[in-house]
Amino acid sequence: MIFSELRFFVFFALAFGVHWALRSNTARKRWLLVCSYFFYGLWDWRFLGLIAGSTLLDYVAALRMRSSPNPRAWLLVSLVGNLGSLALFKYLDFFIESAAQLASAFGFEPNLQTLGLILPVGISFYTFQTLSYSIDVYRRELEPVRRFDDFALFVSFFPQLVAGPIVRAVDFLPQLDTARVWRDVRVRACLTLFLVGFVKKACVSDNVVQLVDPYFAQPQSYDALGAWTATLFYAVQIYCDFSGYSDMAIAVAGLLGYELRVNFDFPYFAASIKEFWRRWHISLSSWLRDYLYIPLGGSRGSAWFARRNLMLTMLLGGLWHGAGWNFVIWGGLHGLALVVHRLWEDSGRKLPTPLGMLLTFLWVCLAWIFFRATNLESAWTSVCSFVGFASPGELSWGWAPLATFAALAATHALGATHAVGRWLERRSESAYAVCYGAAFALAFAFSNGAVKPFIYFQF
Repeated sequence: MIFSELRFFVFFALAFGVHWALRSNTARKRWLLVCSYFFYGLWDWRFLGLIAGSTLLDYVAALRMRSSPNPRAWLLVSLVGNLGSLALFKYLDFFIESAAQLASAFGFEPNLQTLGLILPVGISFYTFQTLSYSIDVYRRELEPVRRFDDFALFVSFFPQLVAGPIVRAVDFLPQLDTARVWRDVRVRACLTLFLVGFVKKACVSDNVVQLVDPYFAQPQSYDALGAWTATLFYAVQIYCDFSGYSDMAIAVAGLLGYELRVNFDFPYFAASIKEFWRRWHISLSSWLRDYLYIPLGGSRGSAWFARRNLMLTMLLGGLWHGAGWNFVIWGGLHGLALVVHRLWEDSGRKLPTPLGMLLTFLWVCLAWIFFRATNLESAWTSVCSFVGFASPGELSWGWAPLATFAALAATHALGATHAVGRWLERRSESAYAVCYGAAFALAFAFSNGAVKPFIYFQF
C-alpha cells in the first residue's frame, strides 16, 4: 500500500477516525498496533512472523540485560538475531554469488546455488530500530520498556515502518506514556507537509522515471547529453521519492499525535560532502555515526585511524542499502569524499560556498550512477559519458529536459525558504481549505496514473 494511492486514504481515514474516537490511551495504542500489522501484512502476510519475532527477541533481550549478571551475552543475542536475519534475507545470495565469481576467477567452477529468498519490505529499517534500542539499553542510556504492546508499536508503527525515518526508542517510546491530545496536533502543518510529499512522489518522481529508466536500461545507446540528463534526473527522482515518503510519513504520524524527526533538510544545497550527510537521510547518517562510526573509534586516535573509520562506515552504509558491489562502490565514493574533505578542513582552506555546492552536487550525482546502474559494466559506461563526455550511442533527449530540471531546481530553492508554508499558515480556515483543495486537485492532475513503489522499499 503506497501513501499516494487511493486505498491508503481509505485505510488512514479508518485508522485516524477510530484512533481519535477512542478515549483510552491503551486502546488507542492497541488499535494502532493492529493497523500497523494489517498495513505490513498487505505487503506479504508471511513476514508478519518475522517482524513479531524480531520484536519479541529485543523485548526479552532488553529486559534480561537488567536482570542478568551478564548483560553483554543478551546484547550478543540481539545482535546475532537481528543481523542474522538481515544477512539471511538480504545478503546470503549476494555472498554466494560473490564467492562463486571469486572461485571462477581462480579457475574453479563451484556448484553454488542461491536460495532466491524474498527480501521482506522494511527489514533494514526495523532491524536498525530494534538494534539501537537494545544497544541503548545495554549502554544504560535507556530503561527497557515493560509493556510489550508499547514496544511492538514502536517497532511496527505503520507511517515509517517500511522506509523510515529510522526512529529511536528514546524519541518515540516516551510519547506512548500519555494519551495524544488533538489540540496539540499541528493540523495545517501536517496537511501541508503531506501535500508536499505527495507532489514530490506522484508528480515529480513518478514522472521523471520516463527519462531515467530508458537510459539506465541501455546506457550504451545514448550520447553524453543523454547521460547527463538521466543522471541529473535520477538525482531528482531519488530525492523526491525518498524525501516525499519521509514527508508523508512524518505528516501521517503527526495527524495521529506522534512526532517523528525530520529526515531531509534540502541536501542538494549542501556546500560540502560532510554537510550533505547532515542533511540527507538524517536518521540513517546519525544512526551510522552513533552505532558504528563512534564505536569504531570515531575521530579519536591518529588521523589515519579516523579516516579508516570514515571509510568503513560509508562502505557498510553502502552495503546497508543493497546487496551488490555497486552499492559498496557508492558508499566508497562517499567515504573517499569525506576523507578528502577532512584533509581539506585540516589544511585550513575553504571553498567559496557556490563552488562547494556545485562540486558536492556533481560528486553526489557521480555516485548516484553506481547506486542506480543495473550492473558494473553499465555503470562504467555511464561514468565515462558523465565524466569524459563519451557518446557510445546516438540516442538523446536534446536540451529541452534541462529546462525542466532548471524549473525544478528553482521550485526546490523556493521550497527552502518555506515562504509558501508560512503564507498558508496565515490564511483563514476557509481560505486554507480552498487553497489546499485546489492544490491537491492540481497535484492529482499532474500525477502519474500508475502507482509506483517507493525506491527505498527495495532496501
